[in-house]
Amino acid sequence: MILFFPRQEPRIADHPARRIEATLAPRPSAPPAAEPPAAAPAEIAPFKPQVTRKLLALEKSEKRLADAAPPAWSKAEREDMNKFLRELDDQAKAGPDLAQRSLNMARAAGRQQARRDDEDDVLLERLPNSPPVDPFSLEMYLDGLVKKLNRSAAFVRNDPRSRGMKTAAVLIRLNPNGSLRSFRVLNAGDQQAEIEFIRSVVERAVPFSAFPADIQKSAQSLAMIICILPAHLGGGGFGFARIPDGSRC
Repeated sequence: MILFFPRQEPRIADHPARRIEATLAPRPSAPPAAEPPAAAPAEIAPFKPQVTRKLLALEKSEKRLADAAPPAWSKAEREDMNKFLRELDDQAKAGPDLAQRSLNMARAAGRQQARRDDEDDVLLERLPNSPPVDPFSLEMYLDGLVKKLNRSAAFVRNDPRSRGMKTAAVLIRLNPNGSLRSFRVLNAGDQQAEIEFIRSVVERAVPFSAFPADIQKSAQSLAMIICILPAHLGGGGFGFARIPDGSRC
């Protein structure tokens, strides 16, 4: 069974009441009063200490210095000062003389040392303040001495069996006229027989030729070192020969 309920429409009034709606605009609010900007703090000027000018005092002091009289020198003080200045002047004038004396002393010492070196190095005993010797002239004269020693050695007997095994050396010194001034043994070793042989050769060879003119002007003697070498050191030959410069026995 089905039930049906019809829909009832509500009754509308004949003259419905009119309703008027009005919307009011909102009241404008007053803008907030602008706050005035905060005033910037006033700048504080840096403290400047007062400078007290002392121009007046300075001017017064300068005036006093200008007005002050120069110190008076006594006669003794002036004499002492003049003496001191004269001594300074004398020292300044003597300076070149002192330097020249020092230079002359240095030159003399150099010549003396050169003469000592020549004696030790078997060369020339130089004369004071003499000119240098021509190297070529000296070489030629030494070659002539060696040749004459070899010629004289051919006439002196020498036994090869008497030769030693050590090195020896003798020094001979000649006068400007070629005569023998001295014969000195520097190192005998075990070569006594060879030393006597050389002594005999030198005595037979003198006098040698006189010094050339240029050497006579510069030297008062000439020396030679004669080295005696054993066979195992290259002394197996016979005769005299010059050794290279700078070589030693």
